[in-house]
Amino acid sequence: MTKIKDILYKVSVDTIIGSTESLVGQITFDSRNVLKGSVFVAIKGDQIDGHIFIDDAIQNGSRVIVCEKLPSNLIDGKIYVKVKDSRVALSLIAANFYGNPSDKLDVIGVTGTNGKTTISTLLYEVFNSQNISSGLISTVEIKYDNKSIATNLTTPDPLTINSSLNDMLESGVKKCFMEISSHGIDQKRVNGIKFKGMLFTNLTHDHLDYHQSFKNYRDVKKHVFDFLSKNAFALVNLDDRNAKYMLQNSRAKKYTYAIHKLADYNTKILENQFRGMLLKIKGNEIWTQMIGEFSAYNLLAVYATSMILGLEELSVLKKISELESVSGRFQIYQAPNGIMVVVDYAHTPDALKNVLSTIDKVRTKNENLYTIVGCGGDRDKKKRSKMGAVAARFSSKVIFTSDNPRNENPESIIQEMVEGVNPTDFNKTTVVIKRDEAIVAAYKFSNPGDIVLIAGKGHENYQEINGK
Repeated sequence: MTKIKDILYKVSVDTIIGSTESLVGQITFDSRNVLKGSVFVAIKGDQIDGHIFIDDAIQNGSRVIVCEKLPSNLIDGKIYVKVKDSRVALSLIAANFYGNPSDKLDVIGVTGTNGKTTISTLLYEVFNSQNISSGLISTVEIKYDNKSIATNLTTPDPLTINSSLNDMLESGVKKCFMEISSHGIDQKRVNGIKFKGMLFTNLTHDHLDYHQSFKNYRDVKKHVFDFLSKNAFALVNLDDRNAKYMLQNSRAKKYTYAIHKLADYNTKILENQFRGMLLKIKGNEIWTQMIGEFSAYNLLAVYATSMILGLEELSVLKKISELESVSGRFQIYQAPNGIMVVVDYAHTPDALKNVLSTIDKVRTKNENLYTIVGCGGDRDKKKRSKMGAVAARFSSKVIFTSDNPRNENPESIIQEMVEGVNPTDFNKTTVVIKRDEAIVAAYKFSNPGDIVLIAGKGHENYQEINGK
């Protein structure tokens, strides 16, 4: 239980109606989850305005209403807090309610278009292997102290973030590695979180339906670097043209990593095969079970972060050599009919190109490469033609199929992908609407030694179709 006035610390308040001395035991922004005496924060969303549910929240027992616009009918005995920005208020209130856990453990964020899940997960594994109790907040799961909680957002809501950090703190966790999405930043979900460090991987075409322009997308990412303290660190991929821009105005200690440019941390790929990759990092040669340049970047980011945070170098390199692919990220399987199957989360043009290029560089060219790929509905439509073009260019055969069609017609989505295919590659393409049937078709088409890439879903074991 916490006093109302204490959870409002640092919140920009316009008006308070009622006493803030009372105790509250729950915060929520969903009127359906309201418990008696709780605080309801009305969030103005992209599609639904939470202010229309204030009456429902009160009927369900809410005592405190935090909102940007006061209701016309104020009810006696209820406490109303009018704020400038409900999203910011929710993040600060959540942090205050749980005792600002990010002040008491090291939270390291990972942002960028690609690599967030892999880097944050591998950091979690490396630090726990060095007997430093660590937590993870990722697209796949929230993980700490032998607990694993499935997630469905890259960056969860502020209440989930802060309650998880608080639980981690109580479990003895010292460091938490956390994916930071552009949506999470723009929707103020990480306001109130004190970051010990922030990593930037790269920036390519993604989420432009939401951000409207690449500049907006880039500037949202930069926002988290601008607010790092002088005691934090910023680590950026210098091979990405946006890296230096991310560091502008940041007070944090600045570090860089790269493969093609001279940086604070560099690596060189000596060998690249399906069974693994030989890297040279600071004079040390290590064999890793992962392959591809994108994997080399991810592993280098893990190494650099480990060094910045003071781990012992040879011990870290040994652990890196033992790391396996993260769930749904370039996972390789041998199918019963002798084909090799690669499952990857690639759902942007750049990510798909990276995966296909990696396969293309290490295969013999005597086998066929079949790609199964689709695009999500109700999302960035501009990338669909690009995804189609990339898939057809690098594959022997492409099966265009459904991803998460959501509320769109899957045939329309696929048609937009097909329209991007170069005419010279068109004979490589076929369409199988249902994803399970597309996978079966690839299995039937292929011969022993062939390669099948199942792209887009990665770790996800579901599809979103017409609201189900």
